[in-house]
Amino acid sequence: MAKKGQTFRQYSLELKMEAVRLVYEEHMSIREVAKQLGIRSKSQVQTWAAKYRTGEILEPTATRRGRPKTKFSSIEEEMAYLRAEIEYLKKQYPNLHKE
Repeated sequence: MAKKGQTFRQYSLELKMEAVRLVYEEHMSIREVAKQLGIRSKSQVQTWAAKYRTGEILEPTATRRGRPKTKFSSIEEEMAYLRAEIEYLKKQYPNLHKE
């Protein structure tokens, strides 16, 4: 879990591909590759190598921060959305709501 104030590092596709190349073609250990390329964690290199081996894309996926933004065209539409959300939560957690 991320800690408050923690910063994350994003690596370029070229660096990721170089790390994978060193692991598979040069047969370097994952720890050596991380140290040589200045990657903070060897588990990151492991993840890239595993994704490459299974044919997944190494580009970062779009990450969302915070709750999703929902835009409404009117107050009535927003109220209907919130009422539906409340009903859904009542069904999910029936013990929390007592009438």
